[in-house]
Amino acid sequence: MYPYYFYRVNNWEHILNLLHQSLYAEEMVCAMSTQLFHIPKTKDLKGNREMHDHLVPASYHRVTAVGSSQRIVNGEQQQSIVETMVACIKNAENQDKKVREGLKMMEENASPEFKTFIKVIIKWQEQAESYLNQAKESLRTMGVSFPAGSEQQSG
Repeated sequence: MYPYYFYRVNNWEHILNLLHQSLYAEEMVCAMSTQLFHIPKTKDLKGNREMHDHLVPASYHRVTAVGSSQRIVNGEQQQSIVETMVACIKNAENQDKKVREGLKMMEENASPEFKTFIKVIIKWQEQAESYLNQAKESLRTMGVSFPAGSEQQSG
């Protein structure tokens, strides 16, 4: 168990804010890419369905990481909450790689009129990943370790 000092002295609000920012960007990715399913010209856009196969679990892991961080900000101190947050950050990172591949496929297959729209989705995805990485690096500076490699974690 982490000592009480670990929870008291570290800036958990900063971690929570970074994770919230990542989740906000993810919300934009979800809203915009799902919109494409409701436009006749893009409802069957190659890459979108495949991308969503990874976007959904990536979103779940971000939501869980945010919730874990919120619990710590609220004063809970179980090490398992930190472990949950770490696993979910790693899992979101792993899913993000496949989301990026799907977005690239979408961009390659979209008609010219939708390419700019998809580029905006890609920018939001980059923001989601950037904020998630900043949260991970901030946690590392606090002494929280992350498992190496891309192995799937429970969470």
